[in-house]
Amino acid sequence: MHLNNRIIVSILILLGAAIAPGCKKWAEDKTNIHQYIAPPPPDSISSTTPLCGSIKGTMLAGKTYTLGCDINVPKGDTLIIQQGVTIYATNSAGIVVHGSLISLGTKAQPNTFTVQGVTKNNTPGIPLSKDSAHIGLWRGIMCDTSCPMLVLKWTHIDFAGASYGNVDGPAVEETAGTSFNILFQNPNGVFVMEDCWMYGGTDDGIRISNGRIHIFRNTFEKCGGSGGDILNCKGGTTGTMGYNFFIGTAYNGQKASNKGQGVGAPQTNIVMYNSTFVNGGVQIVPGARAGGINFEQGARGAFYNNAFINCRVGYRVVNNPVADTANLTYGNNYQWADSLVIANQFFTFGGVCTRPQPTDIPNPSLYLPAGFYYPNPPANSYDGTPVVQYANPMFVNYPLPVPGGLPLFSITSIGSYDFHLQPKSPLIGKGNTTVQPFITVPVDPVYGASEVTPPGADLGCYQINGTGNQH
Repeated sequence: MHLNNRIIVSILILLGAAIAPGCKKWAEDKTNIHQYIAPPPPDSISSTTPLCGSIKGTMLAGKTYTLGCDINVPKGDTLIIQQGVTIYATNSAGIVVHGSLISLGTKAQPNTFTVQGVTKNNTPGIPLSKDSAHIGLWRGIMCDTSCPMLVLKWTHIDFAGASYGNVDGPAVEETAGTSFNILFQNPNGVFVMEDCWMYGGTDDGIRISNGRIHIFRNTFEKCGGSGGDILNCKGGTTGTMGYNFFIGTAYNGQKASNKGQGVGAPQTNIVMYNSTFVNGGVQIVPGARAGGINFEQGARGAFYNNAFINCRVGYRVVNNPVADTANLTYGNNYQWADSLVIANQFFTFGGVCTRPQPTDIPNPSLYLPAGFYYPNPPANSYDGTPVVQYANPMFVNYPLPVPGGLPLFSITSIGSYDFHLQPKSPLIGKGNTTVQPFITVPVDPVYGASEVTPPGADLGCYQINGTGNQH
């Protein structure tokens, strides 16, 4: 039975459409949400021989499968992956999804997409060319415009980023050289990613060209290669991101843009809250793009309660082309700088219109001239000396300032570090809990969001009460 035949479409009024004062157009974003009724289990898929070509059905719990070549899920069909499944890609194989793919790992039994025999390298400062994280050993998950649903729960996506090639690229309307770890591009489709891990890549970790999204409690290490964003949302993307952890990103961790909005697609509209960004922007120069959050080119939404640790460039609202600043609110964001090089980039200038907020930590009054924001003068310089190493976040065992002899940005993976907060952290209790998530996906244990975790009282993705990111 095709998944499309099991869709019951109902028009629901979104709760909490207006997220904060100043977002006067949010109430217009009432959308159809699809409710899904679980189908009977599809036929099981054998793990005894390598998989190639068209595939649908269920990968059974605890089994190990091998991709002998590219597989594709036909339009109207579904591939369900039960908990504890390992999928090894060979021959740079990938998964083309015209139908639906649902990976249902659990905390106790996560699923894993990887390449057999390749191990992670946590050595600080290892060059890109010598790090298996950035070689691109398989093509990842490539969703066509027809894909109505991609659901990933408690799932590892490791060592992806191989070029799509002359067959897979055109099959999903991309060039042969495209190399995103995950591609999703259906404006009416649902992309849910919860409690997952992504390691490595050569370009964007996840490119969302259109779609309704729910991206919560995930961990991203060494993503973006030599120049990609991690969660790169283009025109027609709506939804919420929360409690994600990023370390060693190439460019932006989370980006929202309305560029490429398709005919009939909604305006990009994303709420972001309670994420942590460590050593972001490792492949960029100061003043270019960002290491954490970036809103640009007509995108609207909100970002609150985020923590940025030694990110090469602070969060940015871009002025050229301008974000939808009339419908964009933000505040309660924290930044830490080991050095003046970082502190002087907390707020960038030149095509950027980010306005410091009194709820930010450090308080802008400690180091910014009165009235500082682009394009009002003085917009070309400030001295961040007063906020260098100000208000240590007090992670459980990550050293700040970074120990001598270890260059900034050289730590790009978690390893044995623990980024939970100690009880006396200045990030505790500083969050804005009135922010409303923008819910555009169904809430369902299989065919949607398991839950929509509300914004937390503590800044960053780890909450002192044990909620938030579970890694």
